[in-house]
Amino acid sequence: MSIGCGSASHLRVRVAMSLDLYREIIEAQQAGEPRVLATVSSALGSTPRKPGASMLLRPDGSFIGTIGGGCGEAEVWQEAMETMADGQPRTVVVDLTEPTDGDDKICGGVMRVFVERVAG
Repeated sequence: MSIGCGSASHLRVRVAMSLDLYREIIEAQQAGEPRVLATVSSALGSTPRKPGASMLLRPDGSFIGTIGGGCGEAEVWQEAMETMADGQPRTVVVDLTEPTDGDDKICGGVMRVFVERVAG
């Protein structure tokens, strides 16, 4: 039976990354340190990641996980840092349908990303 190119190893990497992300949330909660979780809540059309993809941000701006990279992830990162500062959850709409200079938005879909403080 063929699983497909890289499917089993790709799944192992995703599971390991998810475990690291959730482990860090628990540790941050126990230490009273702030963290912000950004999760793809919906995706229409072609997007780099699908619902459930997450990244966890630390106060210094570093993060674990990904919601797709490029300018879309940078846009979410900026909003997540606002949530880090003010504690307010928000939904970020990442529109990858608009043409831009360069090749950062080549997917052609739209993602909604829910951003919330989960620790601190």
